[in-house]
Amino acid sequence: MAKESSWRDRGIVVTTRALLAVALLAPVSAAASITGVCPDGSMFIVQRADSIPCRGAKAVDPSDMPPLKPEFLPRPYGWEVFNRRSDPNNPYNLIQSAPIDDPVALGERQPGGAEPDERVAVRSEFVSQSTAPVSTPQPAPPEATPLGLANGEIRDLVMIVDLSQQRAPAALMSAGSGGRVQLAMSPAFEARLRQRFAENGRSSSGNVVLFSADTEQAGSFYGNLTFVQGHIAYQPDSSDPFQLGLVHGSMGELGVDEPVLGYVVLPEHMDLTEPVDIYWNDLQITATLRP
Repeated sequence: MAKESSWRDRGIVVTTRALLAVALLAPVSAAASITGVCPDGSMFIVQRADSIPCRGAKAVDPSDMPPLKPEFLPRPYGWEVFNRRSDPNNPYNLIQSAPIDDPVALGERQPGGAEPDERVAVRSEFVSQSTAPVSTPQPAPPEATPLGLANGEIRDLVMIVDLSQQRAPAALMSAGSGGRVQLAMSPAFEARLRQRFAENGRSSSGNVVLFSADTEQAGSFYGNLTFVQGHIAYQPDSSDPFQLGLVHGSMGELGVDEPVLGYVVLPEHMDLTEPVDIYWNDLQITATLRP
């Protein structure tokens, strides 16, 4: 009986050890993930095979994943909207191709008779207007933020932005119009802006970035900037001075030698000691603003 009892005890021990091993291995199995690449070049990390977001995916060991290219990064929603509106194949932008002598194309034919002369005039006016290039609606331009800066201080800030490019280059250049946007940090300006925010009952711990915009030819600037870092995509609202504001100049058409000076308040989670993707219109750079 003692021997039989001993085997039972040993069986209990073996069973207990087996259960402990399963319990220890279970979290490891649950935490395992599947990494891979889709045919469109995007990458994924999922917990289960049925969660893979594409067909024909190639499984890749995490240590063998290729480097992430800028063209594979997710684009901000505002950027996608801008591209759709400016797409020449957008049916909205193709209205101008409607024949002038076809009233059905404009939805103006009246059943059972000819059209009145005044309706033809309206139709002709509509078609002639639609032949102009379709432009993307722009937000109302903000007024310059009253910071009490003298002309000399404004010139100094423009110079700071320009000279900072030697240490922390962050410039977007448009080859077509000669337009240029440069960004830089200025602790002194940031402190002054935070003081003005506090006087208006607002505060923010996000970094303040100065920018200047100028052009060598006829051009325009509407503050359509986007900043992307990791999972954060930020497009400041140019109508909100607590997100984007002007210190000098105005938005819209730029004259030669008439620079615009402004600022952007970034989200507090953006680390400017790390690279940030910056978009302006269809241009993009990667810059470290605080190296």
